[in-house]
Amino acid sequence: MVRILVAEDMRILRDTLVALLDLEDDLEVVAQVGAGDEIVPAALEHRPDVAVLDIDLPGVDGITAAAELHERLPECQTLILTGLGRPGVLRRALAAHASGFMVKDAPAPELVDAVRRVAVGERVVDPAVALAALEATENPLSPREAEVLERHAAGASAAEIAAEMYLSYGTVRNYLASAVTKLGARNRVDAARIAREAGWL
Repeated sequence: MVRILVAEDMRILRDTLVALLDLEDDLEVVAQVGAGDEIVPAALEHRPDVAVLDIDLPGVDGITAAAELHERLPECQTLILTGLGRPGVLRRALAAHASGFMVKDAPAPELVDAVRRVAVGERVVDPAVALAALEATENPLSPREAEVLERHAAGASAAEIAAEMYLSYGTVRNYLASAVTKLGARNRVDAARIAREAGWL
């Protein structure tokens, strides 16, 4: 019997997913939560074999929770189930040691199959998202440009970044301007959004 934890904040979707999984003779939902910060405590209490996690959750997001689960309960495999089927999101999920990545509009039999495969240690990725990731362009940002942009996106001013990274104020502004240009962004905020969605930050 595969023991499953489900994390989804929309109640109707969570109830539907739980009902779908519980219909299978070899699957059992042993815990369900609606917030990201409830995932790890519930997993430690119920010891599921697979955690099916949405990404956009109140509190801790599903990808952060997947990384924490990998550290604290490595025997629990994680399957990200999301509406955010983008290559950058996939890369973030795999970096967090997620074993599977499926989109919410996947057919029910494919989702059930993905849970079973993840439970036995296989890696399962939605084919369309995997293809998009293979076709995605390489990161155009240099490591220093990415670091400066990430710090700026986290709220640091150019002056603060310059002090933290032992750079001149002008150099930091140049890195930010270069990142905006390379990404074809409207401004620094837009550049950070584009880079995050592509998995470059």
